[in-house]
Amino acid sequence: MSSHRHEVLLTEGAEQDLEDLYDYIAEFDCAANANRVLDRLLEVAQSLAQFPERGTYPRELLELGIRDYRQTSFKPYRVIYRVQDLKVYIHLIVDGRRDMQALLSRRLLGKA
Repeated sequence: MSSHRHEVLLTEGAEQDLEDLYDYIAEFDCAANANRVLDRLLEVAQSLAQFPERGTYPRELLELGIRDYRQTSFKPYRVIYRVQDLKVYIHLIVDGRRDMQALLSRRLLGKA
C-alpha cells in the first residue's frame, strides 16, 4: 500500500468540464443537485491522492494501445486522469453517455 499522497490537479479542460456540468444540471434540474454532483465529483477526484493506481484504463484508449490514462467514476460521470510522479492530473470529467471516442481523441490525443 502506498503511503505517499499524490497531489491532485485539474487541467483547464477538467475545470471547464465541472463548470459546464454544474451549469447544465442547475439549468435542467436544480442548483441543489448540481452542488451535490459537483461535491461528489470533487470527492472522487481528491480520493485519487491516496490510491491513484486503482483506476481502470479507459476502454476507448486501450483499443488504441494507450495506457497513459486511467479513469474512475461517479456514475454516469467519468473522471479521466494521468499519474506522473507524485501528481495526478485530471484531464476530463464527463458524462460517460457522450461520444467518448471523439471526446478522448480531441482532448487527450489532440485530434480534431
